Amino acid sequence: MKIQRSIITLLIVALTLPMAAQQLQSPDGHFQLRVEVKDGKPYYELGYKGQSVIEPSSLGLDLYNDEHNLLNGFDISYTETSTFDDTWEPVWGEYKQIRNHYNEMAVTLNQAEANRYIVIRFRLFNDGLGFRYEFPKQPNLNYMVVKEEHTQFALTGDHTAFWIAGDYDTQEYDYTESKLSEIRGLMDGAITDNASQTPISETAVQTALMMKTDKGLYVNLHEAALIDYSCMHLELDDENFVFQSVLTPDAQGKKGYLLAPYTSPWRTVIVSDNAADILQSTLTLNLNEPCKIDDASWIKPVKYMGVWWEMITGKSSWAYTDVPSVKLGHFDYSEAEPNGKHAANNEKVKRYIDFASEHGFDQLLVEGWNIGWEDWFGKSKDYVFDFVTPYPDFDVDMLNEYAQSKGIKLMMHHETSGSVRNYERHLDTAYQFMADYGYNSVKSGYVGDMIPRGEHHYGQWCVNHYQYALEKAAEYKIMVNAHEAVRPTGVCRTYPNLIGNESARGTEYEAFGGNKPFHTTVLPFTRLIGGPMDYTPGIFEMDISKLNPDNNSWVNSTIARQLALYVTMYSPLQMAADLPEHYSRFMDAFQFIKDVAIDWDDTRVLAAEPGDYITYARKEKGTNNWFVGTTVDEDGYTSKLNFDFLDKGKKYVATIYADAPDAHYRNNAQAYEIRKGLVTRKSKLKQKCAPGGGYAISVIEVTDKAQTKGLKKL
Repeated sequence: MKIQRSIITLLIVALTLPMAAQQLQSPDGHFQLRVEVKDGKPYYELGYKGQSVIEPSSLGLDLYNDEHNLLNGFDISYTETSTFDDTWEPVWGEYKQIRNHYNEMAVTLNQAEANRYIVIRFRLFNDGLGFRYEFPKQPNLNYMVVKEEHTQFALTGDHTAFWIAGDYDTQEYDYTESKLSEIRGLMDGAITDNASQTPISETAVQTALMMKTDKGLYVNLHEAALIDYSCMHLELDDENFVFQSVLTPDAQGKKGYLLAPYTSPWRTVIVSDNAADILQSTLTLNLNEPCKIDDASWIKPVKYMGVWWEMITGKSSWAYTDVPSVKLGHFDYSEAEPNGKHAANNEKVKRYIDFASEHGFDQLLVEGWNIGWEDWFGKSKDYVFDFVTPYPDFDVDMLNEYAQSKGIKLMMHHETSGSVRNYERHLDTAYQFMADYGYNSVKSGYVGDMIPRGEHHYGQWCVNHYQYALEKAAEYKIMVNAHEAVRPTGVCRTYPNLIGNESARGTEYEAFGGNKPFHTTVLPFTRLIGGPMDYTPGIFEMDISKLNPDNNSWVNSTIARQLALYVTMYSPLQMAADLPEHYSRFMDAFQFIKDVAIDWDDTRVLAAEPGDYITYARKEKGTNNWFVGTTVDEDGYTSKLNFDFLDKGKKYVATIYADAPDAHYRNNAQAYEIRKGLVTRKSKLKQKCAPGGGYAISVIEVTDKAQTKGLKKL
């Protein structure tokens, strides 16, 4: 919903002679942008509060079968500057309203020798810069095949960076904190095994890339509105500290196919001298188009449980039988011998439904319900699933009726095993099946190498597939949670039925050897810059060998930190990922998961340092209740919390779920304490967080004196 809009054209200049450098400031004057052409090549540079952030950096694209390319031979023919000020309401999100306020400069570059032109559009916000390439329709620039995009980000020094290896097929790596100059030497150790991976080079990293300069500036590089284009990575010249864009190729090695008129995704630079401002930036969302779903009333945030973790840990299986291979349409499951470990069976699913219903959840995900899991992975198998046929022990009709009688919806699971061609072949039938049975959300997956063979997860072909599946889902009023898909770039503003993505190393890796303890202090600065993540928190049993004696993994977190993740790892789709029997052992701690909201009117970052700690406070949609979460690294942290975000003159009951004094993520992870007290906006709290720990607080407005009985001020 648009609340306010203001567009003012400031200046249009047309000259026949080469133009001097063009300059632009952000609305608050803190950012300064300079654009010029030197020796026929376009450059930009960016400053913040008098400090250089991006030194002169070149722009352009290299094309196949093009005599002139789009790299040089340019002059500035004219520029147009304007300002824009708009306030909009997201369908769901971290804020009730978002202001979209920027100054814009569109620079038209004329390539006289080829008799054609392009436009580079810059938008300067109070939190950073976005720019993109635009190709107007014209006789001499129509069809383009991209060899490479040559966008540079020339940095001012050897910054500290939080990075993962550049890869065309996965982001599921642990983060490394290092100087830029150290990336090359650390790259081999940063590339760990994955189901599908194609590392790029010794110095290539992925966006969103978080950095900190020696002068205390925080700099984030990413992209926004990735539609019909290849995903961008960054390759470092580690002698000069210059990043250059590297696009994901297709099976032929080409980087993109464009048809004018065309606009590229935005390249983004978010900057602040306060780390909290990076986390509160709305630049990525603002660079995406407004919602294109006319009636989005059916899109609702979801808190869910799942028949999932027991398969992830190896306690149970997705497959119904242990035969080595099946050919759908030929294999008779009614004659197959059950393996006795299949989790998606009627009785178990009913028990999960009962627990989820009793404790107020919205939906239950069930994985492994459909035929084909016996040889689903690693076989380059085209017809791997049909997405509609259940195993013999999964009664679709009965379980849907049972779930509905308990006030629960079942969540669909569509694993593709990377066979995108097969998924598109079945997509309408699969979505219609969901609509017929009342499923309104789907978790899709793209584990393994892609089919068509040779395509990459992050290439233009697959980016277009993810968008096709999303838009097709909207036709059936289905919400999508895509795993292993391309990392998000704010497209959820335009298509808010994209309520979640994985696209990073999530909680599942705690059962695959464990994530680094500082992982959740980095992800909000990197992966979450583009949109929410289905991180699947809420694990209470850290010793995975208790679920599966053959799995010695350990969840590198305390219980208190697991609760905090519902606040710090933003998503309108939040899972209580552990088994019901584990929650039953810690029902007092589980209460926070039941209480915490999943949609917000306001968000404040109260303290933050990438790789060390983050404290969020969020106001529940439509109430005066707040929820606070802090996640910290392996060193621990003493948090000093000020409650001045609360309303004046009001009292609140604060329930604090904290690490016990002797808690530790490795040797005392289940040690926590819970206490209650009264707070106002004048209250303060000093709270110790264990190594790999944190805390969570529910802050509930007092509306009845009975709420305060026996409570003291904190």
